Amino acid sequence: MKYGFSDRVKYMTSSAVRDILKVINQGNIISFAGGLPEEDLFPVKAVDEAFHKAITTNKKALQYGETEGVSQLRELLADRMKQKGLHRSADNILITSGSQQAIDLFSRVMFNKGDVILTENPTYLAALQVFESYETKVVAVDADDDGMVLADLEEKINQHKPKCIYVVPTYSNPTGKVWSLERREKLLELANKYHVVIFEDDPYGELQFDESETPPSIASLDENELVLYTSTFSKTVVPAVRIGWIVGPHQIIRIMAQAKQATDLHTNSIGQHALVHLLQDFDIDEHIQTIRKTYYERMLVMKRLLEKANFEGLEYVVPKGGMFFWVKLPEEMNTTELLDEAVKEGVAFVPGAPFYVSDPEQNTLRLNFTNSEPALIEEGMKRFVKVLESTYINK
Repeated sequence: MKYGFSDRVKYMTSSAVRDILKVINQGNIISFAGGLPEEDLFPVKAVDEAFHKAITTNKKALQYGETEGVSQLRELLADRMKQKGLHRSADNILITSGSQQAIDLFSRVMFNKGDVILTENPTYLAALQVFESYETKVVAVDADDDGMVLADLEEKINQHKPKCIYVVPTYSNPTGKVWSLERREKLLELANKYHVVIFEDDPYGELQFDESETPPSIASLDENELVLYTSTFSKTVVPAVRIGWIVGPHQIIRIMAQAKQATDLHTNSIGQHALVHLLQDFDIDEHIQTIRKTYYERMLVMKRLLEKANFEGLEYVVPKGGMFFWVKLPEEMNTTELLDEAVKEGVAFVPGAPFYVSDPEQNTLRLNFTNSEPALIEEGMKRFVKVLESTYINK
């Protein structure tokens, strides 16, 4: 039977990362492909107790809830954000099904067909999927290690009249870079000058390895209601709870709440009430310190093995937080083709091309260091370097 799908379906694409994971999960492969937290660090006992309390002490946890989210959870989130210099009212917080839904709801209420979004190149793959599904035009802005290149940003604002600037300025996915404070401030200046909304995506901000080196969020510097800020508990509690949040100008958040009501009524009540108990009864900040320490140690293992690689033309930046190494190989190498050889050798990564808005650099790739114990990183990197060296020699 021929089905009458909408025209918009042709703009929907599958995630390259998810497609890779389907393949590698079928065999005995060490994976550096997914952006996965470490399961052994999940606070299982605390989560179990929190869900038990949610179900047994408050029947509202089993009932329909407010679209905006459980008010007590929003108050707790407002308090946590204040600790990071982000002073926003709980009334301006919308609880979402992970930060991914925040990107989707924002796109639904803000973008018409052909509207322009400016972003770095490369950037978060799943955000690009969302933007493309709403038939927007995503335009890449030149960037360096400190963030967007301001001259190019201003030129493209003037040229394209964007509806939004999308940024992941802290331990970004895929590059792991951290924007400098100067770039954050100048971005705000340009956004204010040209009346452009900024969407700051911050899933990794709490995974810093040295707290003194992390600049404040762009949203915390915003005095003109230009910035929407989204984050999630997927990297610091458990991904399966699927709870994120977005905070921003009241008018935008209100319309997003209306869109969410039409989508799923509200984020699951049990998870929200359980998270309230978890935040009240469990020392989540101490837990995050454990995560940071573990991920830092694993990052150092991967760094040491990259340093030992006898491979000319290998480039990478040592991450100061987050979950990823972004690696560049000699220009003549194609990491999509290289992946096939790596899987045969029993190791996997994500080729860099799908993260690009335009002009993809086929010689790039992303390595995740958070989801493998040091011994597995050791073995996986040996396999990875072996593939690199043998492919390079054959070139």
